[in-house]
Amino acid sequence: MARALQIRPLIARRSTPHGSGLGKQRWVVEQTFALLHAFRRLRIRWEARADIHEAFLKLACALICWRRLNSFC
Repeated sequence: MARALQIRPLIARRSTPHGSGLGKQRWVVEQTFALLHAFRRLRIRWEARADIHEAFLKLACALICWRRLNSFC
């Protein structure tokens, strides 16, 4: 469907900018997934309900941000 709309995939190689303006480097997304996988409950989805899983995802994001900001102080 994306090709029908003439949208080309632009995935940068590691540590190189890709010029689309969407992000500086590719590994930012990979690093985010690695940070989220540190939380075992998110790595393997145990909850059957999507709202509980989303709540744990938001909690994990908040903890990651808090740890990053806490390292600056």
